[in-house]
Amino acid sequence: MNYYNEIKNELINNEITKRVKDYSKNKSDLTTYYNVGKLLSEVGKHYGEGIIKEYSNRLTKELGKRYSITTLKYIRQFYEFSKSHSLSDQLTYTHYKILLPLKNENEVNYYIRLSIKNNLSVRELKTRIKNKEYERLDEKTKIKLKEEKTNLEVKDLIKEPILIENKSNYEVISEKVLQNLILEDIPSFLDELGTGFTFIRNEYKIKLGDRYNYIDLLLFNINYNCYVVVELKVTELKKEHIGQIQTYMNYIDKNLKTINQDKTIGIIIVRKNNKFIMEYCSDKRILSKEYVIL
Repeated sequence: MNYYNEIKNELINNEITKRVKDYSKNKSDLTTYYNVGKLLSEVGKHYGEGIIKEYSNRLTKELGKRYSITTLKYIRQFYEFSKSHSLSDQLTYTHYKILLPLKNENEVNYYIRLSIKNNLSVRELKTRIKNKEYERLDEKTKIKLKEEKTNLEVKDLIKEPILIENKSNYEVISEKVLQNLILEDIPSFLDELGTGFTFIRNEYKIKLGDRYNYIDLLLFNINYNCYVVVELKVTELKKEHIGQIQTYMNYIDKNLKTINQDKTIGIIIVRKNNKFIMEYCSDKRILSKEYVIL
């Protein structure tokens, strides 16, 4: 077999397909790079690693496009990657290329599913990986994902710590400032909480007796069909925070929740968690998560 000509023809045919059949660009890329990667893997076994450099020089010269040694090695790595993962043409070759350096198979599978489900762009996927999203999941959640269990709960996909970016460069972080930082980029905050979260409003006014109180953030989770009360604290978690959010959750259940909706969830976002308080919190609908300001 003339490996070089096979590789060259695959790459040429892919370029032609991408020009003529725009709708099949991505599928053509994945098929081409799989085939080229396979050929590169085979030729390397026959002639050694040095053949990659030779093919890189010839392809660049003859096709007028830079096929560097690194590029060809990535293509070969993509072939090896594809042997252990089911590829979807909903993701591009560039998506998969970003995943190649990851060594944890469960982490790779998480990002593949996440990208497909949320239609992530390459840039968005890079950000999720850079922010170590998978690593910030609870260990029990990772086991559920590994075993592909479908009984995930609201709390399972909430990261810890929750990352909040200080784009305005505030020097002092008060509860009001923390709320403002979240509101400046509410989509990113909702992503940190998981999937299905929608924003209703901040400083949601409720009346308890003859006094008005304000819920920091009121959300709704579409996937789990429930309201979510979020309280923001710039201190360590305290026992009175539990009582406060429980009161707000009960109010929402009594006055907003319909008979077809599940009970309200409460999330307290704190500077530092207190595991002892959470250990003795009998209401399992209440969660406590730390935040980090970037």
